[in-house]
Amino acid sequence: MKLTSLSFSEGEAIPERYAFAKIDPQSHVALADNYNPHLAWDEVPEGTRSFALLCIDPDAPSDPADVNQEGREVPADLPRMDFAHWVLIELPADRREIDEGAFSSGITPRGKGGPLSPHGVRQGVNDYTSWFAADRDMNGDYFGYDGPCPPWNDAKVHRYVFTLYALNVDKLPVEGRFTAADVLRAMQGCVLDQASLTGTYTLNPRLAPRQVGSTTAV
Repeated sequence: MKLTSLSFSEGEAIPERYAFAKIDPQSHVALADNYNPHLAWDEVPEGTRSFALLCIDPDAPSDPADVNQEGREVPADLPRMDFAHWVLIELPADRREIDEGAFSSGITPRGKGGPLSPHGVRQGVNDYTSWFAADRDMNGDYFGYDGPCPPWNDAKVHRYVFTLYALNVDKLPVEGRFTAADVLRAMQGCVLDQASLTGTYTLNPRLAPRQVGSTTAV
C-alpha cells in the first residue's frame, strides 16, 4: 500500500493547523486548530475487509522532570516512548481517503466522545487521556484525533507516524475506551499490508521551521 497526504509530505513539518498547540512568543504555546490531516491510500491488497489507522509519536520524553520547565531543556538523548495521537478502526474496505477535518476540527476540553463516531467507525482513546488525568480543567477520555503538542523546551524534533493497516477482518475484538496498544494486540495475525507517513513537529522556537513569508512557526 501507499499512504499520502495533501496536508504534508513524507518527512516534512506538519503545519500547525493540524496540531493541538502552536508556538506563542509570550506564553510559549497556544492552542491550535487541531484539524485531522487529509490522508489517502491506494494499492490495497486483495482480501482487505477493513482498515485501522494509528498516529504515534515515538519521541515522547520518558522522564517528565524537565518537561516545560523554565530555564531547562529536555535533552535530545533522553530515552523516548510512544504517545498515541489517533486510534481509528473499522474504516470500510472500499474507502480510500480521509478528508481534512473529518474527525477533528478543534480542541474539546475533556476530550471528544467515542468510541462510535459520526462516520460509522470506532475510535479509541489517545494518550491525552492519561496526560490530562490530573488536570481538573482538561481531564477526560480523549477519543479520536488530537494533534501534536510536544514539550516547548524539547531539544528533539518529534516525529508523528501515521500508519494504515489493511485487515482481513471486518471488526477487531476491542470494546469501550480501547487504546493503541489494545488495537496492536488485536490486529496480530490480521494484517495483510501496512503503509506509513511521517511528519515532524516542534514547539521549540530554536528548532522550528518558518513559513515562507511569515514569522509563524509550524
